Amino acid sequence: MTDYPTRITHKASLLPQRYFPRKREECGIFGVFGNSDAAKLSYFGLYALQHRGQESAGIAVSDGCQVLEYKHMGLVHDVFKERTLQKLKGHLAIGHVRYSTTGSSLLANAQPFVMFHGNEYYGIAHNGNIVNAVELRRELEKEGAIFQSTMDTEIIMHLVARNLKYGIEEALVEALKRVKGAYSLVMCTRDKLIAMRDPRGFRPLCLGEINGSYVLASETCAFDLIEATYIRDIEPGEILIIDANGFRSLKPFPETPPAYCIFEFVYFARPDSNIFGQNVYLCRKRLGNLLAQENCPISADFIMPFPDSGNYAAIGFAEASRIPLEMGIIRNHYVGRTFIQPSQAMRDFGVRVKLNPVKELLRDKRVVLVEDSIIRGTTTRTRISSLRQAGAREVHMVVSCPPHRFPCPYGIDFSTKGELIASSHSVDEIRDFIGLDSLNYLSLEGLLKGAQASPQNHSFCLACFTGDYSIPMQEQYGKNCFEHQPS
Repeated sequence: MTDYPTRITHKASLLPQRYFPRKREECGIFGVFGNSDAAKLSYFGLYALQHRGQESAGIAVSDGCQVLEYKHMGLVHDVFKERTLQKLKGHLAIGHVRYSTTGSSLLANAQPFVMFHGNEYYGIAHNGNIVNAVELRRELEKEGAIFQSTMDTEIIMHLVARNLKYGIEEALVEALKRVKGAYSLVMCTRDKLIAMRDPRGFRPLCLGEINGSYVLASETCAFDLIEATYIRDIEPGEILIIDANGFRSLKPFPETPPAYCIFEFVYFARPDSNIFGQNVYLCRKRLGNLLAQENCPISADFIMPFPDSGNYAAIGFAEASRIPLEMGIIRNHYVGRTFIQPSQAMRDFGVRVKLNPVKELLRDKRVVLVEDSIIRGTTTRTRISSLRQAGAREVHMVVSCPPHRFPCPYGIDFSTKGELIASSHSVDEIRDFIGLDSLNYLSLEGLLKGAQASPQNHSFCLACFTGDYSIPMQEQYGKNCFEHQPS
């Protein structure tokens, strides 16, 4: 890995005969305008957003004359060294941490993506998933477009380039009219920082200020680290353009009912962040409280979470059930989150090295485990086996969301029903497969109540639980709804 910035170009990845985008866990994006330390601020912002993606990290920076980028596979602190950041000079920057939402886990697909067109630089970083990417890519290729990567973000750039003769604002509007799905985007030119959010607002994106400079981030925890002040969220369907004259807002799309991803509260977002107008920690604690109300009494010696995902719901559950809370599993904090590792083999390895039961605490005890979700069930099964081996007499589990029964096309790491244990198994079957004495999930009504919404009037996407997609499947994928899915 070189230690100097460059406008990286990559040999195009070989696509299979049919291009199948794979939905995976989402990414983190960050932007800065008007600060001489833009690259360094981006580094710290991405550091705070590392939980949203661990495959690659990148920063593109403008000094008003050119846009330089540096990106590589790995964690933020491994990719960027002090000498690299010192060479990324400029007052404007965008950054990205990635887990593959579309395309393979390759350097060619790392972001930001930077292009030079019509004597101007354009950089873009994307959180989300474009559900009509296959259709758009085929159309663009028929018209002569050449792609450098397999990521759907590049499709947006091609659509923008086709309309730049009308100016950047019109080009963005025309491009996004063609795009369906979930996207929170940060984009830059030599002298502009731009934020965009899809009309349903699936993914979070917020605006802040630090010493007269503007910053953008997927979550407010990034603002806390750099001591920036939160201003507001980028609104669903909004295009916000920041330049030397301040910022101006465009709202070119018809008003659409929002569909915020409720799984952000359950799992994705950091607990110290505020997203969709709420604090994540307090929301997760409410979910645990409601979980106890729905499932008590349970006879147990103590409550314990699977760290760290179940910690905050466990606090709420213990508080409401009045059963003591213990930390019966100790986490090795130098191992990444298992859910966003790129292969099943790595997930299983991560379970073994990441969590270690406290045998003396667990021996001959009845325990209630609190978990945020069960996706495939294999990771949870391995963990339960380790508790049995440590001597636990009874192992019960409660889950702070309903069963995941349907694939998510908007950027979560389950793209087919076959990956979801609850899509083809009852709760009792899941209990037996995992090796539990009992298993209970939070109800959909409880999930919405924890998110401070009502079942009749809410602004959340619940598709992974209900199969009720905010963008109808036929509209997403054409006549064959699942033509894009991997076999």
